[in-house]
Amino acid sequence: VQLQASGGGLVQAGGSLRLSCAASRFTLDYYAIGWFRQAPGKEREGVSCIASRDSIIYYLDSVKGRFTISRDNAKNTVYLQMNSLKPEDTAVYYCVAQIACDPSPYSVVYWGKGTLVTISS
Repeated sequence: VQLQASGGGLVQAGGSLRLSCAASRFTLDYYAIGWFRQAPGKEREGVSCIASRDSIIYYLDSVKGRFTISRDNAKNTVYLQMNSLKPEDTAVYYCVAQIACDPSPYSVVYWGKGTLVTISS
């Protein structure tokens, strides 16, 4: 089972990035897929999650209205569109698979390798 996050980079505040999470060796639509992030010196936090049938989507309060999660089951990929980025969004972003959407990192079944997002002020 592999989850590969991509799309990170360095952008100025106010800019946008789209992260992608591609799965191999398993089908994404069997799981809730979430994004966690970890900033330097901080604990990992759940940013967003989309349930297997899109019936449940959540967002961290600080990203509501700026981030949008979506999934393309045909491509076995989940996306996180991030707009109006702020310096405090700087972190390593991880895509994860969960049985159900849950902001706790202890509920994660599979962790993907992270992608670094850096927002300059």
